[in-house]
Amino acid sequence: MKSHVFIPLAVCILAACTPTVQNDHHDNGESPVIGKKEMKLESDLMTPEVLWSFGRISDFDVSPDQSRILFGVTYYDIPQNKGNCDLYTIAADGADFSRITYTGTSEYNALWRPDGQKIGFLFAGQGGMQVWEANPDGSDRKQISDFELDINGFKYSPDMKRIAFIAEVKSDTTARDIYPDLDKANGKVINDLMYRHWDTWVESVSHIFIADYDGQSLSNVKDIMAGESYDSPLKPFGGMEEINWSPDGRWLAYTCQKMSGKDYAHSTNSDIYLYDLSDGSTDHISQGMMGYDKAPVFSPDGKKIAWESMEREGYESDKNRLIVMEIDNGNRQDLTATFDQDVHGLAWDETGETIYFTSGWHGTVEIYAASTTSGIIRKITSGIHNYLGLQPSGSKIIATRQSMSMPTEIFSVNIENGEAVQLTRVNEDILSQLTMGNVEKRWILTTDNKEMLTWIIYPPHFDPAQKYPALLYCQGGPQSMVGQFWSYRWNFQMMAANGYIVVAPNRRGVPGFGSEWNEQISGDYGGQNMKDCLSAIDEMKKEPFIDENSLGAVGASYGGFSVYWLAGNHQKRFKAFIAHDGMFNLESQYLETEEMWFVNWDLGGPFWETENQTAMRSYANSPHRFVKNWDTPILIIHSEKDYRITYTQGMSAFNAAVILGIPAEFLYFPDENHWVLKPQNGILWQRRFFNWLDQWLK
Repeated sequence: MKSHVFIPLAVCILAACTPTVQNDHHDNGESPVIGKKEMKLESDLMTPEVLWSFGRISDFDVSPDQSRILFGVTYYDIPQNKGNCDLYTIAADGADFSRITYTGTSEYNALWRPDGQKIGFLFAGQGGMQVWEANPDGSDRKQISDFELDINGFKYSPDMKRIAFIAEVKSDTTARDIYPDLDKANGKVINDLMYRHWDTWVESVSHIFIADYDGQSLSNVKDIMAGESYDSPLKPFGGMEEINWSPDGRWLAYTCQKMSGKDYAHSTNSDIYLYDLSDGSTDHISQGMMGYDKAPVFSPDGKKIAWESMEREGYESDKNRLIVMEIDNGNRQDLTATFDQDVHGLAWDETGETIYFTSGWHGTVEIYAASTTSGIIRKITSGIHNYLGLQPSGSKIIATRQSMSMPTEIFSVNIENGEAVQLTRVNEDILSQLTMGNVEKRWILTTDNKEMLTWIIYPPHFDPAQKYPALLYCQGGPQSMVGQFWSYRWNFQMMAANGYIVVAPNRRGVPGFGSEWNEQISGDYGGQNMKDCLSAIDEMKKEPFIDENSLGAVGASYGGFSVYWLAGNHQKRFKAFIAHDGMFNLESQYLETEEMWFVNWDLGGPFWETENQTAMRSYANSPHRFVKNWDTPILIIHSEKDYRITYTQGMSAFNAAVILGIPAEFLYFPDENHWVLKPQNGILWQRRFFNWLDQWLK
């Protein structure tokens, strides 16, 4: 057995499958550089190489006449270590699936032009990332913008007179600006907080630009946020869903947190603004609402606007409400006042009487409809799946859906009865060759006599007469439901295919089980939620098919914290641990992270407030305080560009393990962030993950 090993990037060997380029035909006779592969698998079990061969659907949009759906699909090439997104269309009934781009360079942000005669998309040509248009079949491609900066997202105005787009604008004075003679200096002069965010040093802000559009090109470009050092959309996760046109093209509603420095680092108070194109004025319409307000959408008649809203400032996981405001008088209504769930992805129906959204409840994400007149909220869909984006289309809703056993595909959902028809089958050829493990829902009793939903994922070809090693999956977030998600790293079917039973509890501190359940974790790290995790594995290890002497615990982010905490408090339950991007020393974490609102809310405040009982309880439960109890092999994974939880947290944990003589390994990625996004790094991650588990649990 090896220990204390730092593993460099290995050469990727494609031993699990034999790919051949699919025979795609198109106008110019060129072969796609990266595209769909026909896969003949050597086994019916998932491998890392197979996982990275799935097509990943994105950016779907329904045509104005509701006849076709435009979307992107990204495929990855492992030897080239990169991906490529091409555009496709499909009829609304699932027929006539067509690939329409073959450039070998990705197209993004694909949209139908409001008249349906063209499609628009972002493409990086010689002038950088710009807006292009083409016929719906992909022919007659033309660049229509020639902006000096890369364009990162865009939307047509409904009247097709203008296009709104976003681009990064330099915000901070650099050392070279101060000292022009030091043109090769790369030091950063920092005078305030929020100088880096998630994986980027903050040297620019995203601004909204509006340009005139004549059907051929853009002109008269205007920065509507000129002189402001604020982002719209919000970073790092916001996109063009946070910016929307009114039906008549008069207003542009956008999301912005108009704060900077220390104020920005301590607050979640984003707001909704209306920019009036008739006079260039901006109206702050969510004034007095102190939490996150974002993703505004206008009613079809333009008289109302709805958005997602959190009530409490500083609490990023507060209940996400549905607010509707009458534009002429400013009257607001919370349509979810008695609905103890979050809302996401708001979309009006064509009558303006219903708003559709997705919401997680009891381990799945479903589609709901809220009446704007009666306030009644109706659940439309049910099943073992997660719905993601949605777009109403007549009597149907077009939506993307995934599960633990299937990557994202596009579905058509009947609004009346919730029946769903799968339209795309991008990954059918691979899925048809794989045997997936059974996914089971169990309700397990916690130490305080609460029922906790726990997903159990069994290995393919499961034999109850055998004994299997089991993994306790510790969820991140911390306020993030263990739903029916499909992950390209924390993939439960991959774990099951390697012979492990996965135990994935929705422990205290996740949404989808009411606000009380979700909020309990704040100020109680290492408390009841850890008891919940242990309740799940303790109950499952009683099963005759689980080897109670071969248990592991794995997790990332807050899940990484959970693993570190369990390492010092598990009372010899586990034989192996894996912690990815976890918090190890909460006192260091408080001052190393950038989003101060998070640590202030969830930890209760800074560690020097010795009279603050909540904070003192949090820091008393820091995993580093229990490291003297560590006695179990641990694999630690961290990345240098993770500014949310800095890589020094992982280094500290690894160093402590080595000093204590605990078998340990550190997998370090200098070019990844809080996630692992590059193909070969992703495969390396999977290989070391299972190498470690197999070494200690089998």
